[in-house]
Amino acid sequence: MLRSLTLVATTSTSTISKPLLFSPSRKLTLFFSPFSLPFPQTKRSLSLHRSPMNILKSFGFGANNKPTPPMQNSAVAQGPDDDVPAPAQQFAQFGAGCFWGVELAFQRVPGVTKTEVGYTQGFRDNPSYEDVCSGTTNHNEVVRVQYDPKECSFDTLLDVFWAGLDPTTLNRQGNDVGTQYRSGIYYYTPEQENAARESMEKQQKTVEPKDCYRASTRQEVL
Repeated sequence: MLRSLTLVATTSTSTISKPLLFSPSRKLTLFFSPFSLPFPQTKRSLSLHRSPMNILKSFGFGANNKPTPPMQNSAVAQGPDDDVPAPAQQFAQFGAGCFWGVELAFQRVPGVTKTEVGYTQGFRDNPSYEDVCSGTTNHNEVVRVQYDPKECSFDTLLDVFWAGLDPTTLNRQGNDVGTQYRSGIYYYTPEQENAARESMEKQQKTVEPKDCYRASTRQEVL
């Protein structure tokens, strides 16, 4: 079921010519959506298209010239979100507005080995971009990130997620307006769910209740 926080993260070195269609996030006692294990998931689709987020320097990324191994290209396919990550890798998924810019931000994080964009949380199979933009399918643009937990923690991905969006806006990030641009975190494991919820609670405490419209975070955690 949908929550107040929605997030998606992915890793890749190339642009995807066609958004991926991911099946729904798995249903746990809590909520967040994953990608590697065969959990029951709700149908979802991915797609990102906003400008790159200039948020990585604050975390020290790119501070040295040490070469990093090339990431795998994003897959160009459509189908259920039932694949598994590479050995010793994990999936994470975030929604934070147009997915192209979100994907670029995660691609630059050390330890991220692959990214994919697509739509999620919708109820129509194989939706077109026009379908998603119509606001009638409930899809959200997201990025699925594959990462090596020995080199990159899920908390680090959450930091990148929060640094790249305004958590108080509903169905909007910058000039991108619509239900497909809502922010959210979709977990794959109970550990990711717990971390996501804790991070959202911390973010909530940083929001200054200057007015009733911006007094709370507006994300979903599924």
